[in-house]
Amino acid sequence: MKKTTAPLKKSWVPTIFIGITLLYLSLIVYIPAFNVFAQAFRKGAGPFFENMTHPVFLDAVRLTVLLALIAVPINIVFGLCAAWAIARHKFPGRAFLLSVLDLPFSISPVVAGLMLVLLYGRNGWFGSALEAVNIKVIFAFPGMLLASMFVSMPFVAREVIPILEETGADQEEAAKTLGASEWQTFWHITLPNIRFGLLYGVILTNARVMGEFGAVSVVSGNITRRTQTLSLYVEDTYREYLTEAAYSAAVLLACLAVVTLVVKEIVERRTHQDG
Repeated sequence: MKKTTAPLKKSWVPTIFIGITLLYLSLIVYIPAFNVFAQAFRKGAGPFFENMTHPVFLDAVRLTVLLALIAVPINIVFGLCAAWAIARHKFPGRAFLLSVLDLPFSISPVVAGLMLVLLYGRNGWFGSALEAVNIKVIFAFPGMLLASMFVSMPFVAREVIPILEETGADQEEAAKTLGASEWQTFWHITLPNIRFGLLYGVILTNARVMGEFGAVSVVSGNITRRTQTLSLYVEDTYREYLTEAAYSAAVLLACLAVVTLVVKEIVERRTHQDG
C-alpha cells in the first residue's frame, strides 16, 4: 500500500516575525526619516536651498569636514598600528589593549566629553600647564578634535584585526625571505590583503566623526560660527524654533548616512567576492 503524506501546514511564524521587524523599523527609522525630508521640503525646494547656503550653516559644514579631514587619517594610522601589533604579536597586556579599543563602544559620548573636560579644562589635570603656554583645548577646536578621535577610534582596528588573523603571516614572511623590506612587504602584501576591511573601517570612522553629537557638544561650547558642527547646528536651530533650517541640515546628515550605507554595501560585496 502507498503511504500518503499529509500536506505540511503553512507556518505563520516567519510572517509574524517579518511583520514585527517591519513595524519596528517603520516606527524607529522609516517614518522619522520620511518626516525629516517632508519637513525640510514642506515649503518647497527654494527655502531648503536657501537654508543650505546660510553662512552659519556653511561654517558648521566646514568645521565638520575639517574635523573629519584630521581625525580620520589619524585614526587610520593608529588603527593600522594597533591592528598589526595585536594580530601579529603576543605580548603582556594584549587583552587589556583589546578592551581599551572597545571603550568608545561602551562609554557614553557625553561621559567621554566630560573626561576630556576633567583632563584639559581650566581646573583639569593639565589645565594649568596648558593655560600657562596659552593653549586652549576645551571650548575650542583641539577639544572637539580629541572628542571626535576618541569616539571613532576603534573602527579601523576592529575591521582590520580579523582579516590579519585570518590571512596569517605566511605571505609576509615569504616576502621577507626573498629580500623585501618591511615597507615593501606592507605595501605589496599586507595592504592588498586588508584593503577592503581598511576601507570599511574608514567609512565607519568618517560617518561617526561627521555625525557625532554627545562628546563634541560637551567640549565645544556650541559657539555659533566658531565651535558649532553640523549636528550641533541641528540642535541649536531647532531650539531656536528655526525648524526648517534644522530639518535642512538633518537632511544633509541623512544623505551622508545613506551614502555611507551604500558604500558599505559595495565594500561588503567586494569583500565576499574576493573571499
